[in-house]
Amino acid sequence: MKQIAVTIPDNKESLFIELLKSLSFVKRIETIEDFVIPEEQKQIVRQRMKASESDPSVLLKWDEVKHKIKC
Repeated sequence: MKQIAVTIPDNKESLFIELLKSLSFVKRIETIEDFVIPEEQKQIVRQRMKASESDPSVLLKWDEVKHKIKC
C-alpha cells in the first residue's frame, strides 16, 4: 500500500477531498496539518551528527545495511 503527500491550495481542499472520496480504491483520507518535530528529537539528531563527524567509524556502510535489510 502506498501513501502520497499532496500540497494543494486551501481554497481547493474540499473539492479535492470530494474527488478522493469518489474513488473506490482510496482506503483512508487524512488531513495532516503542520508537522512539528519536538526539540528533544532534534537534539538527539544533533548529538548523533556530532558523534559521526568526530568519529566516522560509528557510521554503517550503506552496502552492509542494504544487504542486512534484504536478508
